[in-house]
Amino acid sequence: MRPAAIIAMVCLTLPSTMSAAAPAQGTLAASMDPNAAARFAGLALKCLHDEYPSHISVTMDRDSDARPPRELTPAFYGCFDWHSDVHGHWLLVRLLRLLPDAPFAAQARAELKRSFTAENIAGELEFLKHPGRASFERPYGLAWLLRLCAELREWPDPEAQQWLNVLKPLESEAAGRLKSWLPKLHYPIRIGEHDQTAFSFGLMWDWAGIAGDEQMRTNLSDAARRFYFNDRNCPLSYEPSGEDFLSPCLAEADFMRRLLKPEAFGPWLSAFLPGIPKRAGTPWLKPGVVTDRSDPKLAHIDGLNLSRSWMLQGIAHGLASGDYRVPVLLASAAEHQSASLPAVTGEHYEGGHWLGTFAVYLTSAAGLR
Repeated sequence: MRPAAIIAMVCLTLPSTMSAAAPAQGTLAASMDPNAAARFAGLALKCLHDEYPSHISVTMDRDSDARPPRELTPAFYGCFDWHSDVHGHWLLVRLLRLLPDAPFAAQARAELKRSFTAENIAGELEFLKHPGRASFERPYGLAWLLRLCAELREWPDPEAQQWLNVLKPLESEAAGRLKSWLPKLHYPIRIGEHDQTAFSFGLMWDWAGIAGDEQMRTNLSDAARRFYFNDRNCPLSYEPSGEDFLSPCLAEADFMRRLLKPEAFGPWLSAFLPGIPKRAGTPWLKPGVVTDRSDPKLAHIDGLNLSRSWMLQGIAHGLASGDYRVPVLLASAAEHQSASLPAVTGEHYEGGHWLGTFAVYLTSAAGLR
């Protein structure tokens, strides 16, 4: 299929309520390893309100701007940095939704309740609206905040709905910032760390479908047309860079499968990643090698293996069921999962403060709708 024909099929997006082949929530809960879920929950519970060590990227205009993390961002000040604390909250909401009677449930609810107060969220808004912070946590942290709100929106639990109502002003601010930024972004960001656009676009797309925000989806579709529809021969052999935790090539394909139905996505993928083998077991994409899990940047490679795994699953999910690439992609996903999932133990804080989220996103099939 020619590129123009693929672009013309942008209108063939998956309806926001369509679950396709994604497992039902009950099935997911039944298939999750309770011990692993408890381990991942424990990683978030350990750091959610642990103020130090802390890394804050903030523009200051006066002495009074230099304050402790708990005062600057009173809801999301733990887990080393803002985005990790946000998605640590998502991790707990996700597991509570799937495993409401888990042994860690009571503690998880208490910690979430501690964060989600009107006073705390008002403080977060005040911080975000401070002059000079227009690009704060954009897009990665803001996209994870929307994913947190999406999880709450899908959980018909009375307390969860109270938390969502408290978070809505912050959700609105984050969404508004991203929607105003997207039309002005002239180039995609193709790196393997936080600023990458493709991965965050996927989180934002999923939130928009759940929240019913058609403007966000329109802006993302326009961005996809500008940035990605004509991409060919993505240099997957150049990956990974030494500190990647996201694959630029796979994240782009995982985003595009959200927009296109299989009959359009298959030809687009053929042009974008033409080197996918015809048979599983053929040497292709090997998991990244982690040389030092106590090094905060080198530990990123564990995150790369986990995110590659769910992206490979997502790409397979976007293809027609009989496509020869599906078993190849799923076999590679399993290999990447085996390489790093056992390492998500919390032995080293450098990975323990954030890798639990990646493990839960992968094992609970959070990106497959």
